[in-house]
Amino acid sequence: MAGLLFVLGLLVVGGLLFLGASLLLGRGESQPPPVPGRSPVELPDDRPVVADDVRALRISVAFRGYRMTEVDWLLDQFAQVLDERDARIAELEAEHRRAQTVPPDHEDEERDRA
Repeated sequence: MAGLLFVLGLLVVGGLLFLGASLLLGRGESQPPPVPGRSPVELPDDRPVVADDVRALRISVAFRGYRMTEVDWLLDQFAQVLDERDARIAELEAEHRRAQTVPPDHEDEERDRA
């Protein structure tokens, strides 16, 4: 009788350990599997990505996920780079437009001055 109780107790403890390990290691997750070829994070397809698009990204967190502060810091750095890039592009486009609007006779005067 004592042996039967020991085996029964061992099975209960083993079952609880298996259930706990399964939940801890991802078995029995309630999230549906990801759709192939589709990201849960959306970026615009109809225009270039801007810094505010990156700042608005929110990545889902799982039990074995990531450090949110590190990812948020990375997204902030990425958004800053996009801001700097966009500002530089706007500056270069403005210079290009100014160069195209200089009348031809002014170009000759500028060449003579140099």
